[in-house]
Amino acid sequence: MEVTLGLDSKILRKDELSVIINDVNFWNKPDKDIILKEYNDLNNLVSDICKVKDKIENNIEFINMDIDDDMLEVINLEYEEIKKDVDRLRVDTYLSGEFDKNDCFLEIHSGAGGTEACDWANMLYRMYTRYFGKNGYKYTEIDKQIGEEVGIKSVMLEVNGKNAYGYLKGEIGVHRLVRISPFDANKRRHTSFASVLVTPKFDNNIDVQINDSDIRVDIYRSSGPGGQGVNTTDSAVRITHIPTGIVVTCQNERSQIRNREIAMEVLKNKLYSLELEKQNNELNLIKGDMMSIGFGSGKRSYVMCPYTLVKDNDSGYETSNVDGVLDGDIGEMLEKNIRR
Repeated sequence: MEVTLGLDSKILRKDELSVIINDVNFWNKPDKDIILKEYNDLNNLVSDICKVKDKIENNIEFINMDIDDDMLEVINLEYEEIKKDVDRLRVDTYLSGEFDKNDCFLEIHSGAGGTEACDWANMLYRMYTRYFGKNGYKYTEIDKQIGEEVGIKSVMLEVNGKNAYGYLKGEIGVHRLVRISPFDANKRRHTSFASVLVTPKFDNNIDVQINDSDIRVDIYRSSGPGGQGVNTTDSAVRITHIPTGIVVTCQNERSQIRNREIAMEVLKNKLYSLELEKQNNELNLIKGDMMSIGFGSGKRSYVMCPYTLVKDNDSGYETSNVDGVLDGDIGEMLEKNIRR
């Protein structure tokens, strides 16, 4: 098993960044945080690749020796672990997009189906947050709109962790659920829809000018469960960017001022994404196409009746383990999207 994974070029880039960081004027650079992040990411990746190479070389040495069956069994077990490590590292090398290593904002919006759709949006929320918990990602709830009867109308999360945007960008689109409705007394089969939108979180120094005359700010009382201060004060903030129609809400913090700051940060990220789309002349590659959330559109289907199947229409990934997927076991599916 040969493992290179672009190691030489990564070491060369790491050495270039090391020279920049050791310059006496480095800490005065406005982009020092970006450079440090790239250096640390590269350093960790190079270290991981070298560890796997060492494992392989050590095992090759053992194989060339006169070894007994017990040692051979140990080598076979380690070989399986090495294969997993190499697969994981290969995925990391695929994440070479300009913003793949960034943190991101993930939004879920219920679509056609009323109560059913709100419940489905909540199921997706649970799926993603369980995945985050199992894989070392941290997330913060920026805004959450509770459904009238059950579930959620929408939710926005800030997701922080290694390659967060790179892993989650493939989730953009409409997600479709087919099941026997728990809300239908006649136990009929229902189809529900929800959309997922993922936007990279850009550096705080992005140059986005927002004129006060271009936005409308509405203050309202926070909704849903939460601390006393959240629900009894007019602290939630909704900002509408009039020229584009983009609407951002935040009610996570008790302070109206802090909610406004977060909402403005999210709005800047969305506007920057929009500008990048125009510059690259690529339709909705970053912001995603907010297509009609209903029949005739679909990123992925989750079928629970009359058979069990999760099928991703972009990558072709399929599994019959719907319960596992909805319980947050989506790593293999995310990696399949990255490899496509």
